[in-house]
Amino acid sequence: MARPSSRFVGKVSLAAALALVGVAAHATAIDQLRSFLSQTKTARGEFTQRVTSRAGATAQNSTGRFVFQRPGKFRWVYDKPYEQIIVADGDRLFLYDKDLNQVTVKKLAGAIPASPASILFGSNEFEKEFEVADAGSRDGLEWIVAKPRAKDSPFERIEIGFRDGLPAAMKLTDSFGQTSLLRFAKVERNPKVDAEAFRFTPPPGVDVLEDR
Repeated sequence: MARPSSRFVGKVSLAAALALVGVAAHATAIDQLRSFLSQTKTARGEFTQRVTSRAGATAQNSTGRFVFQRPGKFRWVYDKPYEQIIVADGDRLFLYDKDLNQVTVKKLAGAIPASPASILFGSNEFEKEFEVADAGSRDGLEWIVAKPRAKDSPFERIEIGFRDGLPAAMKLTDSFGQTSLLRFAKVERNPKVDAEAFRFTPPPGVDVLEDR
């Protein structure tokens, strides 16, 4: 089985930097998502990720950090157990795998639509790409479920959990039944972000693959 971070890299299935927004506790999860998109321009924080097979076995746990600037700019870093960096500069997406000594470069326009990143890093028009519904309460969070409208999406469903206006978790289910659960911590809303965070220069000696 491919290691979890590689699956996220291949599918651009990123979960995002999320931040506190001023939303009443009784607001629906969809209302909280809309408010988050309209009120949060930048954010940074940390995440944990757990990937589970269809049979329920945990494949791997990962940790990392992120920063984003909407729309379309983000830096997503896996620190453990494998070092990997994903950077979007608004035009291109760079996928750097240290173990493979390889960087893959993609056009951002072809990578972001109909992915989790299009909800959290993209524009406010996420409902054009997804069928979105409130999914009730569990684990102390209010959840939405988003199903891609595209027939060829690698995801069956994407769930986002909110607490007091803060998107606090994301669960991705792919077409093979594998799930990836991300939880977010130490999140800052609308910090001043250095533009260098969204620039990527391949390290010397790495293989650079242009995915056209």
